[in-house]
Amino acid sequence: MTTHEIASRLYELCQQSQSETAHNELYADNATSTEKNMEGVLEIKRGLEAIREKSKMFQSTVEEVHSSYTNEPRLFGNNIFIEMGMDATMKGMGRMEMKEMCAYEVKDGKIISERFYY
Repeated sequence: MTTHEIASRLYELCQQSQSETAHNELYADNATSTEKNMEGVLEIKRGLEAIREKSKMFQSTVEEVHSSYTNEPRLFGNNIFIEMGMDATMKGMGRMEMKEMCAYEVKDGKIISERFYY
């Protein structure tokens, strides 16, 4: 798949909250995920299984999603940028609005890295 095709499919799946399908279809087995945790410590997950587990852990902290959005992707070379956000009630933390810029790098027809900026 081209970077444009991956961006289009990723956008479609993100709008449907289908992260598991996105991981299965679009990610390389050795992909990495980088973001700061709640304490501000940079965490890097290596490998598709670790990324899937991280996603499941996040989903388990969501009590209720009140609204969400995914903006259309922007491409720059082999990079995809998508702004996403949600208004959600998080277990033990109450209701909050979250916004993030998601950056994905594509190589050989697969996403090889994702990075989230809050």
